[in-house]
Amino acid sequence: MAEKAFKRIDWLLVIFIVPIIAGGLVTMKSFTPLEATGDFFSKQVIWVIISFAIFFIFSFIDFRFLKRTDILVFLFLSISFILLVLIVLGQITHGVKGWFDFGLFFFQPVDLMKLVLVLVLAKYFSRRHVEIRDFKHIFISGLYALVPLILVLLQPDFGSAMIIFFIWLSMVLVSGISKVHLLVVFTIGLIIFTTFWFFVFAPYQKARIYNFINPLTDIHKTGYNVFQSTIAVGSGQLFGKGLGFGTQSRLKFLPVPQSDFVFAAFAEEWGFVGSFLILSFYVLVIGRILYFASLGASNFEILFGMGIAIFFMSHILVNIGMNLGLLPVTGIPLPFMSYGGSHLLIEFAGLGILMGMRKYSRSAHPDDMQHEFLGV
Repeated sequence: MAEKAFKRIDWLLVIFIVPIIAGGLVTMKSFTPLEATGDFFSKQVIWVIISFAIFFIFSFIDFRFLKRTDILVFLFLSISFILLVLIVLGQITHGVKGWFDFGLFFFQPVDLMKLVLVLVLAKYFSRRHVEIRDFKHIFISGLYALVPLILVLLQPDFGSAMIIFFIWLSMVLVSGISKVHLLVVFTIGLIIFTTFWFFVFAPYQKARIYNFINPLTDIHKTGYNVFQSTIAVGSGQLFGKGLGFGTQSRLKFLPVPQSDFVFAAFAEEWGFVGSFLILSFYVLVIGRILYFASLGASNFEILFGMGIAIFFMSHILVNIGMNLGLLPVTGIPLPFMSYGGSHLLIEFAGLGILMGMRKYSRSAHPDDMQHEFLGV
């Protein structure tokens, strides 16, 4: 029995993930001469081991119980309540009250909410795929996303709010929304953004958006992070400066090189070639996730797999985009590479659930899956 469960693990997926993790670890290791960052490597190794343990444990579990509405409602309301408590009792880091301080480690509940939201939306759309062109289902699903969206904006965590919105919008799109409804959704999004701009966003968040339009207008303040990041990426050139020779990170010009700007720190030391390899492994990881999504036993498993792919793609695009100066700085971690336990545990938990679903997956003809998914 254990051997069958062991076989359900996609070792090719693991092989694709390991170089990405290694890229983050060797980048953190290059900071060891600095007392302020010398402990990141050893702590991250511990988180990696724990995360892989979660991944393997979850791979043995039959997750069909997650189809139950009462369980998903309980998870959703519980995490929402925790996010509400966080606004009052949370630990403030970089101006965001988004962490619980447990002494030995910090925990960021919003990462768990992103995973739960994927499950909730997968459940909702899986039962209504035939009626998805009815706009009311888009509106109701939007309410599910709006609850955590408002709670994280109150922290205020603009980056996580972006990810939550991307997850909802993308899952609506893959569920079969019409072009007319898509236009309506973007109009509503524009109205919401305008409302947040005038009544919700803090001054520093508006400054980041201004800086997105022209990051060089204030390189000593709001544009400093992205300015130093683009210098780090550009100075890596083709083959990089070599491990331990990244001056932007070692001399502390590059902010938080172990987390938000780990890609820039890596690019400086490994250059375009190393960055291209890392991005290639990300593409392979997303490809494997989508492959297993296509083998889902029902619409729920298919949509969950797509949601996990969206989860990773949104984090990758937002993080690397801000490292390259293409998107505002939002404090979103880069999957598998950035320092921190919360996001790493949730990433592997999501993949572990996907592996657990392989127990009752199917090998179906693409046309058959399309017919079931679209309800035709």
